[in-house]
Amino acid sequence: MSGFGIPDISGELEADLTSGMLKVEQLLNSHIEGDYPLVEETSHHLVAAGGKRLRPLLTLITSHLGDPTRHGVIPAAVVCELTHLATLYHDDVMDEAPLRRGVKSANARWGNTVAILTGDYLFAKASDLLADLGPEAVRLQARTFERLVIGQIMETQGPQKGEDAIEHYLQVVRDKTGSLIATSARFGAMLSGANSHIVETVTTFGEQMGIAFQLADDVIDVASDSELSGKTPGTDLREGVPTLVTLNVLKSKARGDSDLRKLLKAPISSERVVKQVLRALRKHPALDESRAQLFEVAQKARQALGPLPMCDATGALFSLCDTVVERSH
Repeated sequence: MSGFGIPDISGELEADLTSGMLKVEQLLNSHIEGDYPLVEETSHHLVAAGGKRLRPLLTLITSHLGDPTRHGVIPAAVVCELTHLATLYHDDVMDEAPLRRGVKSANARWGNTVAILTGDYLFAKASDLLADLGPEAVRLQARTFERLVIGQIMETQGPQKGEDAIEHYLQVVRDKTGSLIATSARFGAMLSGANSHIVETVTTFGEQMGIAFQLADDVIDVASDSELSGKTPGTDLREGVPTLVTLNVLKSKARGDSDLRKLLKAPISSERVVKQVLRALRKHPALDESRAQLFEVAQKARQALGPLPMCDATGALFSLCDTVVERSH
């Protein structure tokens, strides 16, 4: 297993990715420095907390399908992480989340106004980098941001009358998570000069990969006793946020599930009840059903890679699919 959590990665590619991610980290930190101490402190808050850095890593991997040394690959990787971080600041305000990545959330520490404005600041810093990457990159970012916003609005609004709740949820996940991961993959191929067929292929892969990544988090939030997802298990239950697991329970018609379904329809404030519900969910068929649905999406991601040339980068993308599924077990 590599330092990136990708099994069977070639030594040469791992060395290149290690070097590239150091450059990403350096630019990420230097680019958000500013003249206002509070803004600098708040914007570095989640950067310093770490995270998986999946999005910039994906940009670097797909850049190896072209020329990874081309100008723009590292800045684009940073754009993807800045965009992701900005959405986390906003999400935490909307979810009233007390923790993020194991540290106190920005809204809990500085208040909602500062947290929202910090997210806006990071979006601005991403745009500043994009200005040097050309109009195609700017347009791609704008359309991705549009999907991120629409996904959040859809989640807030909830399924409409007659709409299947799970289909609605999966569309939210496509927009809120899949879109940016797809863009991260697309940026790497596009800016490295890979041919258009490869660019479209990795974009399709990235969207399916992003959906699988979120569904794995849904399973982990219920199944794990540790903080593998960067959140305390049961976080979604406390916030009343629907997930694939809880939606699978809610569609159940079994009479024995009536009490559980009732509890899952609203945020759960009692820690005793959260633990009780987690125990029930871990024994429920909905958990295995969710794992099967996750596996199906991960298989779609693998299948999307079919047209790519066999090389170290393609092998790493296949391994990423396997890693996402394994996280949920």
